Amino acid sequence: MASTAFPSRDDFAALLNDSLGGEDGGFEGRVVKGTVTAIENDLAVIDVGLKSEGRVPLREFAMPGQKADLKVGDEVEVYVDRVENAHGEAMLSRDRARREAAWDKLESEFTESARVEGVIFGRVKGGFTVDLDGAVAFLPGSQVDIRPVRDVTPLMDIPQPFQILKMDRRRGNIVVSRRAILEETRAEQRSGLIQTLAEGQIIEGIVKNITDYGAFVDLGGIDGLLHVTDLSYKRINHPNEMINIGDTVRVQIIRINRDTQRISLGMKQLESDPWEGASAKYPVGAKLSGRVTNITEYGAFVELEPGIEGLVHVSEMSWTKKNVHPGKIVSTSQEVEVLVLEVDPEKRRISLGLKQAQSNPWDSFAERHPVGSTVEGEVKNATEFGLFIGLDGDVDGMVHMSDIAWGISGEDALALHRKGETVQAVVLDIDVEKERISLGMKQLERGGPAAGGTTAAAAGLNKNAIVTVTVLEVRDGGLEVQAGDDGATGFIKRSDLGRDRDEQRSERFQIGQKFDAMVTGFDRAKKPTFSIKAMQIAEEKQAVAQYGSSDSGASLGDILGEALKAKSDN
Repeated sequence: MASTAFPSRDDFAALLNDSLGGEDGGFEGRVVKGTVTAIENDLAVIDVGLKSEGRVPLREFAMPGQKADLKVGDEVEVYVDRVENAHGEAMLSRDRARREAAWDKLESEFTESARVEGVIFGRVKGGFTVDLDGAVAFLPGSQVDIRPVRDVTPLMDIPQPFQILKMDRRRGNIVVSRRAILEETRAEQRSGLIQTLAEGQIIEGIVKNITDYGAFVDLGGIDGLLHVTDLSYKRINHPNEMINIGDTVRVQIIRINRDTQRISLGMKQLESDPWEGASAKYPVGAKLSGRVTNITEYGAFVELEPGIEGLVHVSEMSWTKKNVHPGKIVSTSQEVEVLVLEVDPEKRRISLGLKQAQSNPWDSFAERHPVGSTVEGEVKNATEFGLFIGLDGDVDGMVHMSDIAWGISGEDALALHRKGETVQAVVLDIDVEKERISLGMKQLERGGPAAGGTTAAAAGLNKNAIVTVTVLEVRDGGLEVQAGDDGATGFIKRSDLGRDRDEQRSERFQIGQKFDAMVTGFDRAKKPTFSIKAMQIAEEKQAVAQYGSSDSGASLGDILGEALKAKSDN
């Protein structure tokens, strides 16, 4: 009986390797062709020439959102992950085969900057996933469309073109853009459309976006800017006062820059210009009504009609309120009366006056209070040269310090009054052009020089004068006295009754007693104040000056004695 030779272990391995294609033709990690031998439920059974068949899910043979078009006998390409698994079946993948083939193709298209077709099939953080015929790419949210898209659902599961921005096969990363395709298409459309447009052409468009400075209008594939200043001849603070997004508007093409493909549009150009004939409609000197539209530091703008505004300069706003912000005189939307001061149609400027439309308060004051009349007002301010008095009609008059009181210096007269005090005065002069009113207070004093009476000045009661007074009343604080027999009454304080302390006692005087005293000043009521002490000091100084000093050998007592003797002899 012939012996049977069994192959060794090495021989068996060689035979198996040959059946799988040899060492250089191994199946694992390769894309191979196979035949569909059966379809079981949602799996396709595929024979790739191995010892056993493999099963691949049908979904791997279809694009996202579509059904697989596969039948028995079809030849397909699959990727061999493993020759045999634990169940003795070949591990095959259609997705992996498509991915490998897709990468080869995508690398070539990326090098040539060509468009690729894909399908958006999922959402991930920051964007979406795109199936590029087997390779999965990332679509950033900012690259979906030219403008932000709130709902991407209508764009999903449909084939559409994309541009590859970058790819890394080693890491398996691909980034694509749908926006780049749209911008390129839009640029082509714009280039073609802009050739059909011309300056001065009137066209309709749809408002796509509104900003603070204007609105963008879609002219059918190309946008034009409708600036806020070209919306209307009247003042527009914001475009949404006239138009809204989605509105269909009729515009005129003002300018076209074919290099930058920028188009400027206008709506007011389709209206009649209100400035035509403005000089005739608004002659200088005309009194008009208008509405305050805007207030600035230098004045206020007043709308005379839609499209025509005039400026009331701050200097022309009020007769009496100087250096005041216009906002404290008028308010926005207020109806006011103005006077046309100047018109310049070429520069589209009208100068208006607010105060000129009102009566001049200086003229009105002169009519109501002629020179010589008596007025009353509050002391608004005291300066080094006089008092400013608030008068009827919101005007001020000034009392020069020399016209405050008789018989005293201007400085002393100013000291008699304070801010907020109500006083009376006589109108001395009115200068309407210079807006000045001169007043006098001393002219109202009874018995003043103008009246020939016996006021302090008429009785010789000038400051530092020596007069004979009569005691009218004795008080603890001093004496109430009267100058002469029927002169002005005044007061001597206790401390002014003498130089020595013993003399400063009011009880040593009696009612009716007469003596000499010096006029030292006048109180707020213009009553004189007297002092015996001041008189004594003044007489001493006078005696020293007249009879020499103590250095000449004479004592102070001798000098005073001689002075008193001379006074008694007189």
